[in-house]
Amino acid sequence: MSDDRRNPFDGVTDYFSELARMRTLGTHGTLPSAERAGEGGQRTHASAWVPATDILAVGDDLVIQLELPGVAADDVDLRLHHGVLTVSGSREAVAVPGDDGPVEPPYFVRERYVGEFRRSITLPDGTQPEDLSAEFADGLVEVRVAGAAQGPRSTRIAVADRSRASTRRPVAGPAD
Repeated sequence: MSDDRRNPFDGVTDYFSELARMRTLGTHGTLPSAERAGEGGQRTHASAWVPATDILAVGDDLVIQLELPGVAADDVDLRLHHGVLTVSGSREAVAVPGDDGPVEPPYFVRERYVGEFRRSITLPDGTQPEDLSAEFADGLVEVRVAGAAQGPRSTRIAVADRSRASTRRPVAGPAD
């Protein structure tokens, strides 16, 4: 790739989503024992897990892929608002038959998150709802943004070099 080609991913990923993802990964394994055992309380937008996401260019289109294994297509919600694509929904815990109906089994190790998830991605300026299409297959949501990988190249701004000029500046004296 030449140096003058615009990187279509600059500024695409939402900063706060990345912080939430790092927080989730950084705190993995330090959940309260009740939540590790699958008895956790209701998750909020602040405590939602963030699905792994790839963003790539396919021709002139921007393609966003989100891993959502174990999530039903009906449990995925995509919304575009002010140029931000938000993918949210929930993944339910696995239940096994019990004497009093389905129950969640006791876990020895639990690495997959359950409950609410949310991921927000800032799309290029001018993205319209009709530019988006989405498909769900085998636990992978793929959102295609038509024409978003192309776009204007960045423009280099010349910087005037004034370093050859005198660097002496008058020293202010005491106030009169």
